[in-house]
Amino acid sequence: MAEGTIIKALSGFYYVHSGGQVFTCRARGKFRHGKCSPLVGDRVRFTRLEGETGALDEILPRANQFVRPAVANVDQLVIIVSQAIPVTDPFLIDRIITVASARGCGCIVCVNKCDLDAGDELFDIYTSAGYPTVRVSAETGEGIERLRQLIFGKVSAFTGNSGVGKSSILNALSPNFSIDTGAVSEKLGRGRHTTRHVELFALDEHTLIADTPGFSSFDADGNDLCRKEEVADCFPEFAPHIDNCRFPDCAHLKGRGCGVLEAVAKGEIHPSRHASYVRLYEQAGSVPDWERKNE
Repeated sequence: MAEGTIIKALSGFYYVHSGGQVFTCRARGKFRHGKCSPLVGDRVRFTRLEGETGALDEILPRANQFVRPAVANVDQLVIIVSQAIPVTDPFLIDRIITVASARGCGCIVCVNKCDLDAGDELFDIYTSAGYPTVRVSAETGEGIERLRQLIFGKVSAFTGNSGVGKSSILNALSPNFSIDTGAVSEKLGRGRHTTRHVELFALDEHTLIADTPGFSSFDADGNDLCRKEEVADCFPEFAPHIDNCRFPDCAHLKGRGCGVLEAVAKGEIHPSRHASYVRLYEQAGSVPDWERKNE
């Protein structure tokens, strides 16, 4: 029995990378009847069959998993954003960060199209919040080597609103990817979805990266969020100020004696981050525990 990583799942076939080869596998019947379906990113055991085919026997324990997009064992999300067309709403970034953080997944904020707009506002917001933040241009190559350093040796899922340049950045990292890209509509301010499924690509022998559908796949409903009491834990810049709250159960929404609100007033926490926190807290609070997905 061999071990490998599922790099693509399509039409009932699982493409497993193992020992420098890719094996086309079918899942055994027990997966169809069980509650655990194979996902891209899964470490699996499989039986080699004729040629480069195989049968999936076992899914190894997962570090984490996402439902939208369907991917597992992600070390970090690389959130591609832009202040050129299309302009990225910081709330969408914060929502993805919150979903990732609740699953123990790190985040990198990558400001693309810096040849058109330097993206100073987004760069400042997420640098001050403590996230690795890099400016790049898929067009000119600026910042691509720095991004390569940040993803080296890890499994990174690339995500971002449609048209922001995810596939173009992957192509800039390695021309061998040759991923289709789509033009951005100036009228709508967004691009066509060119990624139809999740697929892992080997940048080198140490690094796997994934192209995924756009922000909407992470923004379907509040079920993806942690409980409202845990949302503040997903905002690391809040941590130094929480002990200054007058009440131990402070929700950091309003009222006197809140250390987080005082930090916002002093400019130590960016207002847009706190505004996102309030929206996410309210969204998480609207979902009863029994509706939450067990991921």
